[in-house]
Amino acid sequence: MLAARFVLRRVLVAVVSTSLGLNIAAAMATAADAPKLAVKDDARFAPPKDLDGYFPFTVPESKEAWAKRAEVVRRQTLVAQGLWPMPTRTPLNAVVHGKVEREGYTVERVYFESFPGFYVTGSLYRPQGFEGPRPVVLCPHGHFKDGRFYDAGEAAMKKQLETGAEKFEYSGRFPLQARCVGLARLGCIVFHYDMLGYADSQQLSFEVTHKYGTKRPAMESAEAWGLFSTQAESRLQHVMGLQTWNSIRALDFVETLPDVDRTRIGVTGASGGGTQTFLVGACDPRPAAIVPAVMVSTAMQGGCTCENSCVLRVDTGNVELAGLFAPKPLGMIAADDWTREIMTKGYPELQALYKLLGAPATNVAAFPFIQFPHNYNYVSRAAMYEFFNDHLKLGAKSTIVESDFKPLTRDELTVWTGEHKQPASGDDFERKLIRHMTEDADKQIAALELKDAASLAKYRATVGGAIDALVGRRLEDVGQVDQENVEKTDKGDYWYFRCLLTHRPKREVVPVTYYLPKNFNGQVVVWVSELGAKALTGDDGKPTVPVKLAMEKGFAVAGPEVIGIGTHTVEGFPADANRRVKNPRLFAGFTYGYNHPLAVQRAHDILTVVAHAKRHAGTEHVHLGGGGEAAPWVALAAAQCGDGVDRLLLDTAGFRFARLTDYLDADFVPGIVKYGDLPALVALRAPQPTWIKGETALPAVAKAAFTAAGRSENLVEAAGEQPMKAGLEWLLN
Repeated sequence: MLAARFVLRRVLVAVVSTSLGLNIAAAMATAADAPKLAVKDDARFAPPKDLDGYFPFTVPESKEAWAKRAEVVRRQTLVAQGLWPMPTRTPLNAVVHGKVEREGYTVERVYFESFPGFYVTGSLYRPQGFEGPRPVVLCPHGHFKDGRFYDAGEAAMKKQLETGAEKFEYSGRFPLQARCVGLARLGCIVFHYDMLGYADSQQLSFEVTHKYGTKRPAMESAEAWGLFSTQAESRLQHVMGLQTWNSIRALDFVETLPDVDRTRIGVTGASGGGTQTFLVGACDPRPAAIVPAVMVSTAMQGGCTCENSCVLRVDTGNVELAGLFAPKPLGMIAADDWTREIMTKGYPELQALYKLLGAPATNVAAFPFIQFPHNYNYVSRAAMYEFFNDHLKLGAKSTIVESDFKPLTRDELTVWTGEHKQPASGDDFERKLIRHMTEDADKQIAALELKDAASLAKYRATVGGAIDALVGRRLEDVGQVDQENVEKTDKGDYWYFRCLLTHRPKREVVPVTYYLPKNFNGQVVVWVSELGAKALTGDDGKPTVPVKLAMEKGFAVAGPEVIGIGTHTVEGFPADANRRVKNPRLFAGFTYGYNHPLAVQRAHDILTVVAHAKRHAGTEHVHLGGGGEAAPWVALAAAQCGDGVDRLLLDTAGFRFARLTDYLDADFVPGIVKYGDLPALVALRAPQPTWIKGETALPAVAKAAFTAAGRSENLVEAAGEQPMKAGLEWLLN
């Protein structure tokens, strides 16, 4: 009995399928035309993908398919950026001061609060000599030294003139100002704002926001943490998300200006500003046209910490992210960098997407200036002016040519002068900012009060939608699953066999051991643990007491070995930790921005087995059970199964993702704590019967969810020290 209880505590989930009156090999045979794969062929054993990988975009076959795909990728983007749901829009408290007059335009200094006490700083260019509401263009600046204050210097300027990259000395030395001036002279209001750590945005330093590489122990506290910590990544709090939120608040700011035409909003930037450009286009519906420069590519996706976040590019990339703007006008500029192949890799697919959506061919354009290195020079700006002239209806009647200008000095640009004092900064400010973000997110999730079917539906859409993005797969999304039998033995009252399940779309291979009683009742239970298939078999080689009990009642039992467990591994693949990409900088986003964490991969294996079981004749019900070290994997998978799993047996052992202190922990899942941790996964099970052990009390959110679903009795709590055997009896009855 002690051995049986030990096995049951270590249970993981999985499932079996087959039909008792059919030939097993025939009923579960591998598709004839599919090549057989061994465990070593599992694609996940390859080195983890990094930002220098290959990120092609495949155009769906129909508008409907794109609408479904776009919804998934857009939600993934919002979740990754910490914008699902959107943070509370607190007062901007905008200050505009220090107007400077120039020929044909004015420049004012601006600062406003995107979060309380956290300031966006920038320059507001306004055209002169135009009547009526004007189009407005946001200009995030990207990785140019000193940002808005950027001065390329005389030597660089001369080289730009010699190569034809620039036409005038001042635009060659001050290309960021040149872009704003050029747009203002075309009649646009322009807001040129700082990235974090550049120019006047010094509350979070350049060294932290763009050069972070090693852990900061003082910022890893479980009570008061900072950016890049395990606690922050568990809540999707990061530099990229802060910059994207600043861009969205910049849209809020320009909409408050009385002379802005809200129907004609453009965004354009280069490098990191190019990344911000297509992210704003993906996250906010207000821009009417965008021109990301030198960042839309199937190659390198962005090398800075400010261009990466956990979850963002898992199974997607910059071309598809830019495509989320379709069918609205999208112009892309390429140079002799990672964007050099845009005309053959990326642009043709985007053209096909726009055609699929019935958009005018001119709504998507690529301008390959690969004679120049990474830039936003005069040649690139000229293409942008023409694109915006067409799509923001600027009214220029002939080819647009820049004219020279008198640049503003640093003293004329800085927003912090005299009575406008520079705000607080440093570690204490960083902790305060993160605390506000945490409290605001917690309030928003808590506000999803579960009281009836309507509120439960909203909870599922918000929290369940986020978990969909974090896991990246639901049961109904599992594609073709093939089976290859490795061993099959007639044991008298039951069949014993081992097989490999192959999830074809992702080339994932799952070893599974099955016990199939000859009096099969159409119900399948899976018990899987960190012990692998050994969890089902005693030292004598026979099925354990729990497995025998299940088979006596006609239940089939399966023991899958999820990735990294038992035989499901290869040399050097760790079972107890996540692998990092080879980037030397210790930032979680470089790894989990492109790869699912190990706990999610294990949940994927469970979903594969469940899907396989449900698709075969003879299976009527599938049940899951697990606990101990397997609890997080089981809970993740169960939350994604909906009513595809009838009963869940879960011993949580009190596990919480929030207690993890290292983002390489095998159970780490970015963002999961923000959305309610393990109790939220249980809540998403409602109203399906669920038996819980290991909690001091049933999680409040889970109780509320089952009550809201009208099935409070379906959430069953193990009484006191009630053993897992009681849960097994509940499961089998």
